[in-house]
Amino acid sequence: SCGEVSGRGVCQDVVPSNSPVGAQFPFSGIDDRENWPIVFYNRTCQCQGNFMGYNCGECRFGYTGPNCTVRRNMIRKEIFRMTTAEKDKLIAYLNLAKRTISPDYVITTGTYEQMNNGSNPMFTDINVYDLFVWLHYYASRDAFLEDGSVWANIDFAHEAPGFLPWHRFFLLLWEREIQKVTGDDNFTIP
Repeated sequence: SCGEVSGRGVCQDVVPSNSPVGAQFPFSGIDDRENWPIVFYNRTCQCQGNFMGYNCGECRFGYTGPNCTVRRNMIRKEIFRMTTAEKDKLIAYLNLAKRTISPDYVITTGTYEQMNNGSNPMFTDINVYDLFVWLHYYASRDAFLEDGSVWANIDFAHEAPGFLPWHRFFLLLWEREIQKVTGDDNFTIP
């Protein structure tokens, strides 16, 4: 776990930010994304060098090789300049991702409160394509308030300073998962 034996990483406690969320979110302690990921887990891997992933078992984006030391540049083609064959391959890869259950990830099917503060886990398998649909939804969904109502005036993924870095990581991770599903390490999102 975390690659401690191989020196790829170490397991450590998660320390969420105590920075205020800003005036645009006038609530505190009601949304499981506020102190992410504490409501679901409180220990994680801190990867060393060019290693990354939930278990430090993969190379950071842009690196390859057995020790993740070989720099790799990928070029993304403008979608309007793709050939018909390249477009067909993209569609085929996306369809394959829709039919492939993720071997690494599950999603929650309930709120933390519905899980009885974590004592009744509610998770399910998901295909690789829908995993990324769910991740995007989860980051941008409305906030569920304590009284059962919904506050629709917040979108953490799109109306916050993290917009650009969050989406950059999201697309890199999606590209990586498609590469793993297809076995095509040269695949890039257009």
